[in-house]
Amino acid sequence: MSALNIKKGSSSHSAYELRDPNGELIESHTLAVVVDNESGVLARVIGLFSGRGYNIDSLTVAEVDHEGHLSRITVVTRGTPQVIAQIKAQLDRLVPVHEVHDLTAEGPSVQRELALFKVSGKGEARIEALRLAEIFRANVVDSTLESFVFEMTGTPEKIDAFADLMRPLGLREIARTGVAALSRGA
Repeated sequence: MSALNIKKGSSSHSAYELRDPNGELIESHTLAVVVDNESGVLARVIGLFSGRGYNIDSLTVAEVDHEGHLSRITVVTRGTPQVIAQIKAQLDRLVPVHEVHDLTAEGPSVQRELALFKVSGKGEARIEALRLAEIFRANVVDSTLESFVFEMTGTPEKIDAFADLMRPLGLREIARTGVAALSRGA
């Protein structure tokens, strides 16, 4: 096989690598969706994501207005700016949806998650787990001779960091609520 004659300034890489690297930027966005609090609404919203192959990183739902029968769905999803715009537009078209807010794009927001961690261990591992819990401001909500259950609230990154540190100390289970978020300011 003969060598390729490649001119100066051209590339021997695949044509697929000639795409604009910024055009495919995957971003994480937190969406707050206010919907009617009635049966089937959550299934319709989630069906929009699954039907189009969009992934959901986190999902929380709760009633926010008892008299108005409204619930708030907080969804964390990933995609290119075009995909995020398409998700927002499609959510806005659903009949039971009243508002769609992209908290990531609209400005600063406060995001928190609640997690429970079951950590088992003895001796030094047990003492180290308690020290780390104090540093991360995790509360002990259950204790036996063999294990602890810690409760912690914080950003998803803080929860991930705590879990990473607890794994070598005997982390057995994690339960996470998903992100709850509100925009900052008026």
